[in-house]
Amino acid sequence: MSPQPLSVRKLLRSALVLLTTISALTIPPAIAADAAATTLGAAAAQSGRYFGAAVSAGKLGDTQYTTILNREFGSITAENEMKWDATEPSRNNFTFGSADRIANHARSQNKLLRGHTLVWHSQLPGWVSGIRDANTLRSVMNNHITTVASRYRGQIHSWDVVNEAFADGNSGQLRSSVFRDVLGMGFIEEAFRTARAADPTAKLCYNDYNIEDWNAAKTQGVYRLVRDFKSRGVPIDCVGLQAHFGSGGAPANFQTTLSSLAALGVDVQLTELDIAQASPNAYAGTVRACLNVLRCTGITTWGVRDSDSWRGSENPLLFDRNGNKKPAYDAVLSTLNAVPGSGPIQVGVNYRLVAQHSGKAVDIANSSTAAGALAQQWSASGGTNQQFDFLDAGGGYFRIRARHSGLVLQVAGSNTGADVTQQADTNATSQQWQPTDHGNGVVSLINRQSGLALDVWSASTADGARVSQWNPTGNSNQRFQLQRL
Repeated sequence: MSPQPLSVRKLLRSALVLLTTISALTIPPAIAADAAATTLGAAAAQSGRYFGAAVSAGKLGDTQYTTILNREFGSITAENEMKWDATEPSRNNFTFGSADRIANHARSQNKLLRGHTLVWHSQLPGWVSGIRDANTLRSVMNNHITTVASRYRGQIHSWDVVNEAFADGNSGQLRSSVFRDVLGMGFIEEAFRTARAADPTAKLCYNDYNIEDWNAAKTQGVYRLVRDFKSRGVPIDCVGLQAHFGSGGAPANFQTTLSSLAALGVDVQLTELDIAQASPNAYAGTVRACLNVLRCTGITTWGVRDSDSWRGSENPLLFDRNGNKKPAYDAVLSTLNAVPGSGPIQVGVNYRLVAQHSGKAVDIANSSTAAGALAQQWSASGGTNQQFDFLDAGGGYFRIRARHSGLVLQVAGSNTGADVTQQADTNATSQQWQPTDHGNGVVSLINRQSGLALDVWSASTADGARVSQWNPTGNSNQRFQLQRL
């Protein structure tokens, strides 16, 4: 994206900050936009996001470490100090010295604080993992959540309430742990409800690794969990994707994963980012995917320097062992400063598509959830069959997904007049649409397979007029207002 004039960039920054509400705790003044070109935190703040690092209390006495931390990062995550073995080593014996040190540092430097983590099967004291009575374990879990979250009530931007609960492999189910085995599948919901009562203002996240590939069974398991929680009013606000990547960086469909989760009505955060050998291109691509999804609200690297990383032999961070900025740092800073997402379409956002000639909305007939149901126009309503989000298909093309069904718009062939229906998402070229921006949120949509435009048949203004494809004319029946929902 070419640089915008300064006045335009200021307007974009202001608009994005207003649109992206990441918490009752806002981006601190210390990373205001006047320092945007020089630090990671300030550059991220231009779009209302944070850029943070995981911090070890034992390294806060290291001057080089704290100089980088205080200068570059707008958010702090406690690396180990808020985990169960650190905060409750024996039953009802709570120790907060190291966690308080990190919280105090965040407060003194006017930085956001992420809480990590309340319920996890690992780094768990033996006295907890040995409990086999459900009533005892439930009481212990809820007491731990309440005590820890209450201590930092009002200070935490986001809590990783439950961490790594899903199994690796192809099951898409919860892993065996003392919590699942003794309390059953409902322990995650109970943990979130308990955390909400303990700290009503913090964003509550589910956090996991290897959920970046949209096609992975583990990713789909998390997606189903979040969809279920949102449908039943279980308090979940965000999903943390750890983003521990190999040297190639994020999977090709990473942005689809982010936008698909965001479309459920939650924020997404990259919570533990590190990339083997710190390829500048891999880092830039990962950050760009987040910036392209409006509800991707922040990025955290798991450590500050390579010497601080749990993957130290792979040199995966943005600063080398001597505290010097690496080429990946420059790539990330440049990407953050590009302020992307200013085009007419953003992924992770639901829209109503209103035909300019008729003022009526693109609609899936009869609210059908079946593959093959026709697209038509109908008087605008609040129905989810008139709500769509956009999935990035690459090369400037998008798939258009119906919110009520999860199916995407597809043309029936390459001929003029071919129907547009909803079908299962295969990312076929017949499902890919390229927007032409006419300004003020009005676009035409050109199908990749046919080169024809999304069109209301014969420019009809009637309810039920079918949506098809036709030779691009630029006429108003081929122009659609994107009404953000």
